[in-house]
Amino acid sequence: MIVVTGATGHLGRLVVEGLLEKLPADQVVAAVRTPEKAADLAERGVEVRRADYSDPESLVAALKGADKVLLVSSSEVGQRVAQHQAVVDAAGQAGVRHLVYTSAPRATTSALVLAPEHKATEELIQASGLPATILRNNWYNENYADTIKQAAQTGSFVGSAGDGRVASATRADYAAAAVAVLTGEGHEGKIYELAGDATWTNADLAAEIGKATGREITYVDLPADEHVKALTDAGLPEQVAGFLAALDAGIKDGLLAETTPDLRTLIGRPSTPIGVTVAEVVGTL
Repeated sequence: MIVVTGATGHLGRLVVEGLLEKLPADQVVAAVRTPEKAADLAERGVEVRRADYSDPESLVAALKGADKVLLVSSSEVGQRVAQHQAVVDAAGQAGVRHLVYTSAPRATTSALVLAPEHKATEELIQASGLPATILRNNWYNENYADTIKQAAQTGSFVGSAGDGRVASATRADYAAAAVAVLTGEGHEGKIYELAGDATWTNADLAAEIGKATGREITYVDLPADEHVKALTDAGLPEQVAGFLAALDAGIKDGLLAETTPDLRTLIGRPSTPIGVTVAEVVGTL
């Protein structure tokens, strides 16, 4: 039995879909905070169990009988470590044979603003003694969907990443890697640095948006403080704006620029270029 947490989220749902292509539905459990959102999966024979990262008792029930568990990292920045600890504890109680966790690039050494909570989670997984695999996912192409839409409509977008490069791939690519690990053998104890095959800058992104829209798109690089101001002027809360500018600072410093063969090897094909995602997003406008 394979349990996928966060199974109605963007990544978790893709993993469940991938598992259903390889396994009978009765071997897949969708662990979700709101079971009603997984009604379509239940109709296809997937067992749906309530699992709230902030409710340890629900996690114990959700992981009961599980052989393998995919812990999709929580989206609640600042609360992740405690929430992940609850999942790891529940996995230990359930006697899980293989725990897979979606982490961040070079989580234990990176200065990326997101890294500390992932580092702490990796450490608590190691301390648990559970056989585990760490999937250190680089950036998702889809993280730029709103930027692509806005730039396609206005002709420009701003940031503070300079010429920093990003080795991104699609959520579907990372989901396929998770499926390969969950359904394969010999992955216990491994850490995979998952990244796209090619890197790109915001200037490259502007060029791809221009190609897809048939109009000139400009990337305007700003100092970090001006980037924050631009975001707050656009209506974002100051804390969110500061967080996004901090992410750009990490990109500028090259923290998301590393390419490795791990993703391509696990999924058995090249990763999806940013240009493909740009074309798909523009096509929805």
